[in-house]
Amino acid sequence: MLLKILCVGDVVGAPGRRILARALPGLTTEHGIDCNIVNAENAASGSGLTPALYDKLVGCGVQLITMGDHIFRRRDIIAVMEQSECIVRPANFSPQAPGREFAVYQTASGHRVAVVSLMGRLYMRVQADCPFRTIDRVLAAIPDDVHAIVVDMHAEATSEKVAMGWHLDGRVSILFGTHTHIPTADECILPGGTAYITDLGMTGPYDSVLGRDKQRVLGSLLSSVPRPFDVASNDVRLCGILVEVETDTGRAKSIQRIRFNGDADETPA
Repeated sequence: MLLKILCVGDVVGAPGRRILARALPGLTTEHGIDCNIVNAENAASGSGLTPALYDKLVGCGVQLITMGDHIFRRRDIIAVMEQSECIVRPANFSPQAPGREFAVYQTASGHRVAVVSLMGRLYMRVQADCPFRTIDRVLAAIPDDVHAIVVDMHAEATSEKVAMGWHLDGRVSILFGTHTHIPTADECILPGGTAYITDLGMTGPYDSVLGRDKQRVLGSLLSSVPRPFDVASNDVRLCGILVEVETDTGRAKSIQRIRFNGDADETPA
């Protein structure tokens, strides 16, 4: 049997949340998706996640949630991280950090999908342990009855993501990159059976600089004067990948990029 797993790139602000809520039901029906995984670290006005927005994501059908370097920008999410069984923190954060290192979702067919989040260290302003040694430890802790393992490598450097792909080839079903908000065209199935892409891209406004109002960003770059970077509003898209995974082997059989175009204008909130 094949599991169909949808992986959605960084949801940015209200425009990203709205297109996710609008697109997810149709994509699930059209493609027969068994499990969807969403990176939500930018969901709250472009930085972090709140308990109310967490509830909205789950309510619109999100089953597993990964985060990233903005995970604790909204401190009230900590209680959710400590209690929820469907959201994970980067596993290579300190053991004292709140949240779980992996989460498992059971599909309607009874198959189990595990997700792990990792934080890159190159060019990232976070305190994190070695992601390579961490994933070796976490994989050993994931139950044997899991049929597919998915890893979100939240990192700036493409080299670090590519290296993690080779490190995990044949050991996980899917490795996707997040954080840079630019979808890459290198989706493939590695020789050992792991579906790989360097970055899913973002789910948010592309008439922007990585989801932020381009005039604000340009004004700061041209003047050297810092200013708030508001979430942009135009050319909103959902970006991600759809992967088919064999339930008996955990190997990926196919990978394709997914893009859903929204309205020309989505007012941020």
